[in-house]
Amino acid sequence: MTHDEQAEREEALVQRVVDSFAGAPDARLRQLTQAAVRHLHAFLREVRLTEAEWKQGIDFLTAVGHTTDERRQEFILLSDTLGASMQTITVNNPADGDATEATVFGPFFVEDSPRIEHGGDIAMGAPGQPCWVEGTVRDTAGAPVAGARIEVWEADEDGFYDVQYADGRTTGRAHLFTDDEGRYSFWGITPTPYPIPHDGPVGAMLAATGRSPMRASHLHFMVTAEGLRTLVTHIFVRGDELLASDSVFGVKESLVKDFVEHGADDPTPDGRDLGGRAWSSTRFDVVLGRG
Repeated sequence: MTHDEQAEREEALVQRVVDSFAGAPDARLRQLTQAAVRHLHAFLREVRLTEAEWKQGIDFLTAVGHTTDERRQEFILLSDTLGASMQTITVNNPADGDATEATVFGPFFVEDSPRIEHGGDIAMGAPGQPCWVEGTVRDTAGAPVAGARIEVWEADEDGFYDVQYADGRTTGRAHLFTDDEGRYSFWGITPTPYPIPHDGPVGAMLAATGRSPMRASHLHFMVTAEGLRTLVTHIFVRGDELLASDSVFGVKESLVKDFVEHGADDPTPDGRDLGGRAWSSTRFDVVLGRG
C-alpha cells in the first residue's frame, strides 16, 4: 500500500467518526465533539502512535481517575501541568483595559471559608512568617468597588494547604469584604515555594519528562462583585527563582509583587504585637473587568 493510500484510509476513518456526531441536537456539543475528534486523530497520526503507547496512555488516564477523590483532583492537576488550565483562562479572560490578569484556580479552594474583618488573620495558626497584605478593588473606570468579596487562601511555610492535612483543620484561608472606599487588608503568611502533589500519576509524568513539580511562591485571590467579571488570580513574590519555571505556567509579570521584609522591632500597620517576629508586607490593588 502506498503512503497516499494509507493516508486516505486514515482520513476516511476520521471523517466517519466526525460524521457520527453530526446529529447531535446541541450545536455547541456537536462543535466540541467533532473538533476533539479531529485534533485527537491528528495527534495519533502525527506521532504514529503504537498500540503499546495507546495502552500506556489509557493506563495513565485510568490512574489519574483512581487518584481523584473528594480531597484531590488529579485531573485538574493534569490540566494545570499541561498548560490547558492557563490556556482556557487566557481564552476566557480577554484584556479589558487595565483589569487585573487572571491565573489558575488550583485544586485547593474550599467553599464556606471563615469570614474575617479588615486586619484579620487568615493564617489561623498555620506556621509561617506573618505578612500584611493591603490594597483596593476598583473597576476599569477607576471607581472604588465597595462590598467586593475577596477570598484568599495559601499554603503554610511547610508547603501544605489545610485540606492536605488529615485532621480537618481550617487554616490559611478566609474571606472578607472591601469597605466603602474599596479598601481591604489582612494578615497572612509570606508565601513560600512548594511542590504540587507529585506522588501520583501526574508526578510520575513530570519525573519521566524531567520537569520539576515546584510552584513559585504565591497567594491565591478570588474577587467577586455584582456586575463585574469574577477574578481568580495569584500574586507572586518578586525575586523567587521559580518564577520562570512555575510547574503550572501560572506566573504573569503583572502579578509579581514586592514583599518588603520588616524586622521584629518595626511597628506593624495596625499595631499588632507579633511576639518579636519579623514580618513582611505587600500591596495588591485589584482592577475588575466588566462582566
